[in-house]
Amino acid sequence: MRITSIQTLLVATQPTRPLRIALPGLTHNPALLVRVNTSAGSVGFGEACPFEPVTGNNLQQTRQFIQAMSTQLAGEDPLCIERIHRAMDACDPGNAAAKAAIDIALYDIMGKHAKLPLYKLLGGNENSTKSDMTIGLDEPGCMSQKARQYVGEGFSILKIKVGLNPTDDLEAIRQIRAAVGPKVSLRLDANQGWSVEQAIATMRAMEAFAVDEIEQPVANGDLVGLKAVRTHIKQALMLDESVCTPQDAARALAAGAGDIINIKLMKCGGLYRALQINAVAEAAGVPCMVGCMSETRVSIAAGAALAVALGNICYTDLDSHRAIAQIPGIKGGFEQHGETITLLEKPGLGLDIDLDFDKETV
Repeated sequence: MRITSIQTLLVATQPTRPLRIALPGLTHNPALLVRVNTSAGSVGFGEACPFEPVTGNNLQQTRQFIQAMSTQLAGEDPLCIERIHRAMDACDPGNAAAKAAIDIALYDIMGKHAKLPLYKLLGGNENSTKSDMTIGLDEPGCMSQKARQYVGEGFSILKIKVGLNPTDDLEAIRQIRAAVGPKVSLRLDANQGWSVEQAIATMRAMEAFAVDEIEQPVANGDLVGLKAVRTHIKQALMLDESVCTPQDAARALAAGAGDIINIKLMKCGGLYRALQINAVAEAAGVPCMVGCMSETRVSIAAGAALAVALGNICYTDLDSHRAIAQIPGIKGGFEQHGETITLLEKPGLGLDIDLDFDKETV
């Protein structure tokens, strides 16, 4: 079995709940889907969702890289995933979202070839997980209203965006805690928006509202500052933008900069590198979370498979597919009831995709 071609398809998506975060830049793009075709007739599906402030590339650059790889990887065995990653890295050390799309499609093929659901191929620790639900930056009253709505929909964990103004952040969390009561877990994400001093002071004030953790409170390269924040607060500190590669994970954990690592397929280059990041973290005794960008059901299925497969992945933030209208032609992968995502017992990603990749744009 050999790779014969790699096709891309740009699919228009309709946001149902726009998300505002502390980082500047466009947080929503059309879905860039990938299909890897093989000589055996097997196909694998993937998705690229670049966010330039984090992944370093825009949508056009991402698509160009994938199209270039169609020629570069023609004739390769799709099951030789490390060799393919080395070939992609030799062409461009970055472009993580593009690599993630190809990587996900290769693992989809591998699962189909093995006749196994991807989550079993990756480890098979469980077949379900509980995802949080994200609340974007807004007026405190609007944020608390959304919090009450999501709890009513069955979510017991809320991820709340903060990081623009500590005073507003505190008021938003005060109102959210009052709206949802004491049993709902509140996790904050500042997206690098605070200074070290602001992070320490704000998280100390957050103790009044029983907040469980803070994600990436200060600049991603400031490991000394992150360690200082971690040392002076009671909540757990999660690293996101600071860890894009296994090497980043090793450096950050050696520096004592975090308690949890947020793995995102789009920023690390797919499942192959995500497995390496988790191995580094587990060796250091640090749990991981699987998070997402503004992804559709395609890559959410891959992230969910990873999240349930490994025992060291204790947290899940896979909710972006709920922020866009359902895309006709993309079904399957998993079922979701409230906060619980359950993987399907179908080979590979378990997706049913009926889209015309010959059109390039739909």
